[in-house]
Amino acid sequence: MFVGTLTLDILLGDVHSLKEKRGIVKPILAELDKRAGVAAAETGHQNLHRRAEIGVAVVAATAARVNEVLDDLEGTVAWRPEIELLSVRRRLHSDEDE
Repeated sequence: MFVGTLTLDILLGDVHSLKEKRGIVKPILAELDKRAGVAAAETGHQNLHRRAEIGVAVVAATAARVNEVLDDLEGTVAWRPEIELLSVRRRLHSDEDE
């Protein structure tokens, strides 16, 4: 069993309130869930209206499958015109890790 995590730090476009931010972040989270059935949530920068951190977790039988899903999800977020992807962090864990 392999678990992959993806942390996306994004800059939102012309957003002036936390309510507007939610209007952008919620559809991104819904699309990630719909696309791959993953666990996704806003995990950081909750008090900033132009920044968001999105965390994603994937579980699969092989490392290759985890990486394939994470690649797809990263591309899905990166291509959204209303945001700028500032950084991406990935981690891969195995059930054999200490």
